[in-house]
Amino acid sequence: DESHLKSYYTGTFVSASTLDGAGHILPLAYGVIDSENDAAWTWFFEQFKIAYGKFKRSHAKLSEIYFSMAKAYTQTEFDSLMEKVEKVDIRVKEYLELAGYEKWARLYAPVNMGWTMTSNIAESINATLVSARELPIYDFLEEVRKMFGRWNCSNRKEATQTYKTLGKKYQEMLELNETMSTHMTAELPVIFYEYLLELVNNIDEYSCSKKVEYKCIQMQTVDQYTVVPSTEYLHTVNDGGRNYTVCLLERKCVCGRFQIDELSCPHAWAVLKSKFLMPEEYCSSYYKPSTIVMTYDVPVYPLPDKNDWNIPEHVAEEVVLPPKWKRPPGRPKKKRDKNLSELLLPKNQHSCSICGQGGHNKRTCRNAPRNK
Repeated sequence: DESHLKSYYTGTFVSASTLDGAGHILPLAYGVIDSENDAAWTWFFEQFKIAYGKFKRSHAKLSEIYFSMAKAYTQTEFDSLMEKVEKVDIRVKEYLELAGYEKWARLYAPVNMGWTMTSNIAESINATLVSARELPIYDFLEEVRKMFGRWNCSNRKEATQTYKTLGKKYQEMLELNETMSTHMTAELPVIFYEYLLELVNNIDEYSCSKKVEYKCIQMQTVDQYTVVPSTEYLHTVNDGGRNYTVCLLERKCVCGRFQIDELSCPHAWAVLKSKFLMPEEYCSSYYKPSTIVMTYDVPVYPLPDKNDWNIPEHVAEEVVLPPKWKRPPGRPKKKRDKNLSELLLPKNQHSCSICGQGGHNKRTCRNAPRNK
């Protein structure tokens, strides 16, 4: 995303960022361009490739359907939503097909796409640089470097000192999935069921012989349980009357969340609890603190003092002219800077001339007059 600078020569700050395994902002690259245009963005992405290697408003109803379709996990859900789009406006369907499903739909993405609104990352960076954008270019870039350095250090420290098995954000998502799986109970093995039945019969015989009063133990039959195993790794989970197939070996579920989010979905949670297995072991290693620590293994190194710089000769001889600049039309969108005395002065508050209190005037005053 881009952010406009507010210094004398202006300019545009561009950055590329993502999220780490704990859900924190992870800056990848940044730079300053003259303005947002094709040539500038091409330059930025070329530099990004060198650094990292190869690797019209909608109708309200359409907008809601589109975002639901972009987040769909299954083909059935996607096709159903696309039919709704076609009923509202067939031209939108044709446009989405022409654009390519793989560019905007999670189901068709060549890589697994999460549930994060990536534009929020850029807006968060822009919000923290509001004051720094008014600095000269060198001071601005130094503030950006120090800010990213603080973030990386703090995130690495958090990952090192955490006692949880996953990063903060994804640990919360995993716990939410566990809560959703509480109504999915596991099937008891037939042998264990027969053992409990025999135990109840023994209690019945003992109680009758000793004439001891007791409450009947209520048992559920095998058919009443919702998690049904087919093999050691293959299970069927009934959720709200619908069956979902979970394969622990391939880490897949019919709902799509298990393999796309790489996090134990509610159906996988129900199966794992029935087998007394740890769900964290079936989550992506990218969410684990050890991986997060490796993410920040290379720190943002401090910049030496300007007097100690070792500038190559060909760089020192290069003449760098200031960017082309023209005054934008209209009044500058900045209020004048107030001095310290103005900031410390209390704001004027109108008061009633009868009672001396604020919030009303003498016309609406219902208080007793103040003593003169």
